[in-house]
Amino acid sequence: QVQLVESGGGLVEAGGSLRLSCVASGLTFSNYAMGWFRQAPGQEREFVAATSWNDGTTTYADSVKGRFTISRGNARNTVTLQMNNLKPEDTAIYYCAANRRGVVDRRAHEYDLWGQGTQVTVSS
Repeated sequence: QVQLVESGGGLVEAGGSLRLSCVASGLTFSNYAMGWFRQAPGQEREFVAATSWNDGTTTYADSVKGRFTISRGNARNTVTLQMNNLKPEDTAIYYCAANRRGVVDRRAHEYDLWGQGTQVTVSS
């Protein structure tokens, strides 16, 4: 069964940090580009960060650049999102996604597989 499972969400004060993890199973993880998206209540899903399948290329939304870091461990089928200096506007459900074309992409419709999401809440 192909699935992505996120973990690591929670409640944190502004300025704090969280580390999200996504474990993939049932697919050849190293062939996929991986991304993180988020969706706040009443808003559309938005791109956060992505990493390519092989050459370490990464890209970030302007709103998180310099605060968030995406990384992957192909040996463990994991992708993580280290989030530092969190702000209340980072509050959202965060989703892990996989893109079989293997290249970074900011467009949600280019991703083939999605996790169930993990809630991140940042208090002011």
